[in-house]
Amino acid sequence: MQMLTGIDQSDYSKIETGKRNMTFEQCRRIALALDTSMDYLAGLTDEAKPYRRSGKE
Repeated sequence: MQMLTGIDQSDYSKIETGKRNMTFEQCRRIALALDTSMDYLAGLTDEAKPYRRSGKE
């Protein structure tokens, strides 16, 4: 995941274990890497399919 997101491995581990909340930018990077939406990662939707993206990523 570090190579896909650019998030430091120790930071990512803390996010996974719940010791740290992800920042907006980290959430965006993870959503892009997993081809899903930030809403799905936040538990706001059950739809894993990403929204149609527009503009630059």
